[in-house]
Amino acid sequence: MEPWQHRTVTRDGVNIATRRRGDPQRPTVLFVHGYPDNSEVWDAVTEALGDQDYHLVTYDVRGAGASSAPAGLAAYKLAQLRDDLFAVIDSVSPGRPVHLVAHDWGSIQSWEAVTEAGAERRIASYTSLSGPCLDHVGANLRETGAGDLAGSLGQLAKSWYIGAFHVPGLAPMAWKLGLGDAWPALLRRTERISAPVNPTQTRDGTQGIALYRANMLPCLRHPRERHTTIPVQLLVARRDRYVGPALADLASRWCGALWRRELNTGHWGPLLSHPALTARYLREFIDHLEGAPANPALRRARVTRDQKEHSGKLVVITGSGSGIGRETALAFGERGATVLCTDIDTDAAERTAELIRVTGGNALSRKADVGNARSMEALARYVDKHLGAPDVLVNNAGIGLAGPLLETSVADWKQVLDVNLWGVIHGCRLFGKQMIEQAKGGHIVNVSSASAYLPSRVLPAYATSKSAVLMLTECLRAELADQGIGVSAICPGIIDTPITGRTRFVGVDDQEQGRRRDAARRFYQRRGFTPDRVAEAIVAAVRDNRAEVPVSVEATGMRLVGRLAPTLARRLARLEMNL
Repeated sequence: MEPWQHRTVTRDGVNIATRRRGDPQRPTVLFVHGYPDNSEVWDAVTEALGDQDYHLVTYDVRGAGASSAPAGLAAYKLAQLRDDLFAVIDSVSPGRPVHLVAHDWGSIQSWEAVTEAGAERRIASYTSLSGPCLDHVGANLRETGAGDLAGSLGQLAKSWYIGAFHVPGLAPMAWKLGLGDAWPALLRRTERISAPVNPTQTRDGTQGIALYRANMLPCLRHPRERHTTIPVQLLVARRDRYVGPALADLASRWCGALWRRELNTGHWGPLLSHPALTARYLREFIDHLEGAPANPALRRARVTRDQKEHSGKLVVITGSGSGIGRETALAFGERGATVLCTDIDTDAAERTAELIRVTGGNALSRKADVGNARSMEALARYVDKHLGAPDVLVNNAGIGLAGPLLETSVADWKQVLDVNLWGVIHGCRLFGKQMIEQAKGGHIVNVSSASAYLPSRVLPAYATSKSAVLMLTECLRAELADQGIGVSAICPGIIDTPITGRTRFVGVDDQEQGRRRDAARRFYQRRGFTPDRVAEAIVAAVRDNRAEVPVSVEATGMRLVGRLAPTLARRLARLEMNL
């Protein structure tokens, strides 16, 4: 990349230090930093974005970095910050609107600009990170009052520092007494990120207190109607200690075209721990507004009036050609998700996807053999390249196998373990990695079975594979907890699905095989527990982040017997029964 070019923009006697790189004839991307940072906090993101396709501009807001620090609270009113922003735009891109990107207090002051009448002549798009419009917050507080007491108290706890900033002399004293030197170490402990040393940190922290004291209370007490027609993208940090995701969601009623994307990071994570991902989201958004077609991930991120529970989410389901997989695909499709239906039977997967589409949902289909590592790796590459990491993965594909262990061949064992266990392992390792790399706070569902709870003389291979899935789920849940990814095991009982009619019985001839399949099918049909009820349990497990879900009365009973009465479980295992 080219070196930064440093120039000063002067407005009303205040010098605003700017940095620029790239071709001014290309789309200008203007970055506004927050508190207590200066423009260098954007360096990792701008490096990842590159200056081959864009004209990149950052600047130090008044009171920070190399810019002037005027005296008096009035100099830090939002109107002054807004006009500084407009002055920078007029200087760096006088003939073409800029794509504005802002974080924290940079985002707050940028909302003031994008909601100003006529702002679309200067601003082509706005990407906001961790900074709401104060007028939107104030209007929401007035409307909800005590109606959302829990939500208000939760955000109040996050925003404790605002009250401290209003205590005369307290915050400036903390910065001058060593907080500036300790700031990088503090971010490492609280945010788990590595922050560059900022030589103006103490000054930036001290002067920036004026932003809060000049604007917070006036805006919250007397909110104004602030709408915008400028396209807005919200990058929401799910683990933000200071600005809860709910504050970002307030923008929906005030914006025309709105996109929303989540990152499983803390407050500074999009800038410092995941700059490449942030740059990717910026590129997709900006390029689309400059005329490129929106990719599937960006299309999913578009906020619509008829948002549903899983709108904007991508759900990948294996074995979705029939039974539990199909019903789960339909359930997520009804709730607004885009569903990728996969199955070893290509036509069956497409039939499921078509069922979702004819009811107004979004779905795609893809062939995948879960027991084949190369097939699953190809599926993962397709998803990563064309769709982006899934928000929900349901490892559902499975096969049945019954008969004595001593009659079960090595080939039989390999087949059942390849599909029932290795299929789950492949899905977890490939898509779990994608979720982490793309900072998705997603969810993985592994479909086990009630057979995992009890030993059985007639289901040794099947029960072993499903018990392994249950333990795998518990291990993975512990491993991914810190990544914000939930993992659930679903353990259905006697469910009437096509797997019953396809179960193989080892050690018998073809005639006896057919007789046993017919008997099992009739038994499961008499039970009458349909796969749509398992699908509802899967949706609920994702919503509530449940670790283990036995589905049906018999599944719950088997779980209790297996854990509370192991001796009874061993006696039951001797019986000739097939659950």
